[in-house]
Amino acid sequence: MEVSSEPLQQGRGLVLVRRQPPVPQSLRKTLKARLLRSCTCSLPRARALVQDLIPAICWLRQYRPREYLAGDIMSGLVIGIILVPQAIAYSLLAGLQPIYSLYTSFFANLIYFLMGTSRHVSVGIFSLLCLMVGQVVDRELQLAGFDPSQDSPGPRANGSDLNNSAATLVLGPPDCGRDCYAIRIATALTLVAGVYQVLMGVLQLGFVSAYLSQPLLDGFAMGASVTILTSQLRHLLGVQMPRHQGPGMVISTWLSLLRSASQANVCDMVTSTVCLAVLLATKELSDRCRHRLRVPLPTELLVIVVATLVSHFGQLHERFGSSVAGNIPTGFVAPRVPDPELMQRVALDAVALALVGSAFSISLAEMFAHNHGYSIRANQELLAVGCCNVLPAFFHCFATSAALAKSLVKTSTGCRTQLSSVVSAAVVLLVLLVLAPLFQDLQRSVLACVIVVSLRGALRKVRDLPQLWRLSPADALVWMGTAATCVLVSTEAGLLAGVILSLLSLVGRTQRPHAALLARVGDSAFYEDATEFEGLIPEPRVQVFRFSGPLYYANKDFFLQSLYSLTGLDAGRLAARRKERGSEAGAGERDPVESKDGPGSSRAALVPTAASFHTVVIDCAPLLFLDTTGMATLQGLRQDYKALGISLVLACCSPPVRDALGRGGFLREDQGDVAEEEQLFHSVHSAVLAARARRGELAAADSTL
Repeated sequence: MEVSSEPLQQGRGLVLVRRQPPVPQSLRKTLKARLLRSCTCSLPRARALVQDLIPAICWLRQYRPREYLAGDIMSGLVIGIILVPQAIAYSLLAGLQPIYSLYTSFFANLIYFLMGTSRHVSVGIFSLLCLMVGQVVDRELQLAGFDPSQDSPGPRANGSDLNNSAATLVLGPPDCGRDCYAIRIATALTLVAGVYQVLMGVLQLGFVSAYLSQPLLDGFAMGASVTILTSQLRHLLGVQMPRHQGPGMVISTWLSLLRSASQANVCDMVTSTVCLAVLLATKELSDRCRHRLRVPLPTELLVIVVATLVSHFGQLHERFGSSVAGNIPTGFVAPRVPDPELMQRVALDAVALALVGSAFSISLAEMFAHNHGYSIRANQELLAVGCCNVLPAFFHCFATSAALAKSLVKTSTGCRTQLSSVVSAAVVLLVLLVLAPLFQDLQRSVLACVIVVSLRGALRKVRDLPQLWRLSPADALVWMGTAATCVLVSTEAGLLAGVILSLLSLVGRTQRPHAALLARVGDSAFYEDATEFEGLIPEPRVQVFRFSGPLYYANKDFFLQSLYSLTGLDAGRLAARRKERGSEAGAGERDPVESKDGPGSSRAALVPTAASFHTVVIDCAPLLFLDTTGMATLQGLRQDYKALGISLVLACCSPPVRDALGRGGFLREDQGDVAEEEQLFHSVHSAVLAARARRGELAAADSTL
């Protein structure tokens, strides 16, 4: 590229010369090229596609058994041992039989081993998703004529997916009992949610989960944890009461518990008290001694084994009427295609399920990848989690995602690769084939204790709220609004409220950003907020204005009000009055500046129409972007200032803003005696010096005349 040396000969110093951008192709040619590139079929391309879809093909080639195998086996065994009691317990949340939770844990671990890109994430049953599945299952059971509050039959009468002996009402399906219909609802919901996640991965929409902010997720986890805790109180107390649905479920459940407190089962209450005390004490001890323990204590498994033995030999179900898990069959049930009619009915519910599962999975994968120095692919994570829902849905499984607690345990026990998921799946398979029936006398109150104790981490997040408020009140409001809506209305409404509040906080921050006048820091070339720092030197007859946000249609009025209020001159009103009068007769009058929405808006200020400054410099460094309304605002402002004999210049514009100014006609060469290079400056100080020199030249010319 040839550059003219004329600017250098004029003594203006170094000149930035922009490279000519390549000529863009037409949209038709671009789409055609991408279509041809994506449809081209070759052996290397097919191999690369398979490797992208199944990352295990690549990393298994680089697997080093001597370094990785011991840690993977140890972490896989520990996670498998933890999975078994949690799978049985979380079946209460989903309103399903325990066998289906074991199926879900088994298939999810195998599929994520093949398709996942995170080495440390544990994918399986997750309490929040189990709660959301259970709410949909209860609603559809009630619509079908079943009683959602009816517990499964006892250990002698209970069955599996073949349990068609459960009592139904008139509207129930003739070929399916309560437990059978419940798993049909769950698989239909899971398949639709998985399809959504797979489509998001195929369409490269992994970035969508980034819009679910961390305060939103923490608030959602807190509100959902309170809902889970409330739903388990009836099992902790052994109370027979209806399962409430819809808005206000938490409040309705608490009111029903208060009315039914006199019917509590003493055996379940004693069991719950003992189990909670043991689990909480052991968890606290493990947390304090976690640096000394190479492997976390399998407290849940020990409590479940001991409680099962006590319940079996003490005959707690027969003697005291304590509710138990019931028969858990061994083996696998024949696969079944989810009901298309049910899929249509739960399609809307699956949206929230897919978003929550995707957001938690991607955020956890990115967190562990950052901590351990490797990268993950968000879109591939969507595909992996989606396939963990789509494929197992045909094998009587329900929704899964990554879980923080198990992922932390997996990391602390030496996990190195996804191979540990295969070991965990082997442990679950052993329970499925051999050990599952041994838990039939396990009390439901014990399972509820396991669920409640697992909520410790989410419930403790409330302690972070004061610090979050100090750091960002807007994020704290999102946290509180999401949690409160989850508790008072529903989890789906809480998620929607969190998204809306997050967007409103983002809009609020851009609609009313901070605005200030700048002054010089001593003899340096730096300028800062004059109201924030002391000892700054304002530039005589030059106003330096900073607007810390984008300039677009929603904040253009606030931009003008802030500028007029801080500079003490309503240029728009004064220019309009001079134009109406057609003269400068109003030079000695005083006009009020109405800026009730801007800084210093407590009262209207009377300002002289004869301005005390000759140049306004706008610091555009914080200006992220301009839209057409923002461009028109700047053009109109320049015209108003020009009518008053005041120059408007911009400094520190980013390349996108400069491009927008050029395309919008702000930098036209026909601006009188002001050239383009005298309208934009690379620093505030250079703009101030140019304004000072220009006014000196004009003053000298006037004195000569």
